[in-house]
Amino acid sequence: MTDAEEFFHQLAKEIPRVQESKMIGSLCLKTPNGKSGAMFWKDNIVVKLTEDELQEALSLAGAQLFEPMEGRPMKEWVQIPYTHKDVWEKYALCSVELARKLKK
Repeated sequence: MTDAEEFFHQLAKEIPRVQESKMIGSLCLKTPNGKSGAMFWKDNIVVKLTEDELQEALSLAGAQLFEPMEGRPMKEWVQIPYTHKDVWEKYALCSVELARKLKK
């Protein structure tokens, strides 16, 4: 297990009312409505953000729109490398809050 994956597991314990699960074969944090609030992908955290938060996150070195299949980026989802682990919790909380508002 990488340091990044261990850190993701720790975040899962610290964020209220989420449980670890899987999304497209990767670890994720699911909210009580079954929606994914954050995902772990190749030593990155992947989060869905509002436009302002998205632009802020994309300004981080190495951050990029999440593209699980080449040429098919997921709108509003950004992957943030482990080198920015100091902001993972901030963006995970934002993303989890958005996921909690979605209908089951």
